Order: sequence, then C-alpha cells, then structure tokens
Amino acid sequence: GPCCAYMGRGGAGHYVKMVHNAIEYAFMQGIAEAYDFMKTALGMSIEAIAETFERWNEGTLNAFLTELAARVLRYRDPESGDPLVERILDRAEQKGTGRWAAQSALELGVPTPTLTAAVFARTISHFKADRERIGATFPWPDRHTGPFSGEILSDLEAALNVVVLAAFSQGLWLLSEASRTYNYGTDRAEVLRVWRAGCIIRARWLGFLREVVREDPEDPHLLFSARFRAELQRRLPAAGRILQWAFEAGIPMPALSTAVDYVLAMRRSRLPANLIQAQRDAFGAHTYERIDRPGVFHTEWMD
Repeated sequence: GPCCAYMGRGGAGHYVKMVHNAIEYAFMQGIAEAYDFMKTALGMSIEAIAETFERWNEGTLNAFLTELAARVLRYRDPESGDPLVERILDRAEQKGTGRWAAQSALELGVPTPTLTAAVFARTISHFKADRERIGATFPWPDRHTGPFSGEILSDLEAALNVVVLAAFSQGLWLLSEASRTYNYGTDRAEVLRVWRAGCIIRARWLGFLREVVREDPEDPHLLFSARFRAELQRRLPAAGRILQWAFEAGIPMPALSTAVDYVLAMRRSRLPANLIQAQRDAFGAHTYERIDRPGVFHTEWMD
C-alpha cells in the first residue's frame, strides 16, 4: 500500500512522526557505536567497515540506515582522496524531535532509555573542546581485541540487532501510551506498515514487528510476545560480550548498554526499587506498599 495512512485523532500524525525520529536517533547511534567498535577496538579500515555494513544489510539488519552507512563510509573526499566521513567533525546536530520524544516519555511515565541515550550522545558530542581536554589527562588502556575474527563481528551484528529491537519496543510503547492518554486511536500495525515504505527507519524487522503487534494489539512493548523475546534472548549474550570488549577498549556504547539494561530490567520480577522506596519513606515519609499485605505504610525508621 501507499506510505501514508490516517494515524488517528488530533495531533496523532505529528506524534507518530516524533516517535519515528526518536527510533531513528537510536538506530543511528547504534550504527555509530558499531562503526566506532570496528575502527577503534578491531582496528578495521573504513573500507572493511563499509563491507561489513553491506553484508549486514543482506540479513536481519537490512534497512535504509544500514545501507546508507555503507554508502557514506565509501564516499571519498574529492580533495584528499580519503574517506570523507573521517574529515567530518564529530559533532552531531539535532532538530529537537528526539528531545521532544524523551520529554513526552518522561511525562507519560514510559521507559525509553535507548531513545533518550541517543539524544544525550548527540549532546555530549557537542562538548568537543571539553572532551579533548579531559582525554589528554585521563589515560585508558585502550586495549584492542584483535586480531579480530568473524565471531566478534557476528557478536557485533547481534548487538546492533538488540539496539534496533529495543528501540522499536520503546517507541511502540510510547505510541501505545500516548494513544491511550490522548485518545488518538492510533493503529500501531498500520504505523509499522507505513514505516516499511520509504521512511528513514525502513527495516526488514518491521514486517515481523507488525505480525507481533497484530497478534496482541494490547501488548504495549511487545515483550509479552514469546517470538519477540526469543529474538532478543538469543542475541543478549553476544551483546554482553561486545559491551565487555568495548569497556576494555574505552569505547562508550550508550545505545547498546541501555538496550541491554532495558531488556534485563523488564525480565526481572523483582528490582531493587524496594530499597529506594524504603529510603524515600525514611527521609521524607513518602510511605510504601508491602508484598505480604495490602495497604499503604509508613515507618519511623530512626527510632
């Protein structure tokens, strides 16, 4: 069908576009982190990195942004003959839609850590002079994992898939809550169909995600779906290995780390928030609930 549709009442169309852009931020940040890992940790050439993205584009990471990353990396500066991307200042701009999505998520109480981390990554990139000054006096082992093997690149591919799936999970959750709160009546399956045709976040995963949404339209984040969880679960160990190697090489990976933490937190039936709530009650009488009986309680902790 056409790459347009009725998104719902009121400002639904604008909201869908905002969420689209927030997912785009996270996808691009994940790609940038993979590029950094291949270049810094593995010592790969720009040509080899481009070839890797091209190969990934033939699989589950088939997407406009994956294809574009390879194309951009291959482009040569007409003046120097070097890859032009290496001559570009490492400072990413933004128009504001990612920030708006993060603000809306906070207002609606929807966790979107990967979408938000991508916004802050761009913000940090603007402090170039500060980073140069700090880096000059903040030594790090900067270990290389090399010589790299196909297994490491397979792990990195799996890790980028985790970022993409987590970003869509969070974005669709935000759309679900906004539609409920603002009475948009947005059909997320239709949104995913539209995103498959000509959008910047066009990706092979969208067909699968649409099937999952249609199986259970009430699942806000898709994590109730056994099929969706399975795709994440089999890739999480690889993502963990990449994060460990990245730390040893001094490479920040905010999109990947927040994606992994998001999935791990959502699978925990009990989080340490009980201690936080106990402390809130201790210093501010904010009360708490118990797991063994109903009601709201307060304790004089200092007695």
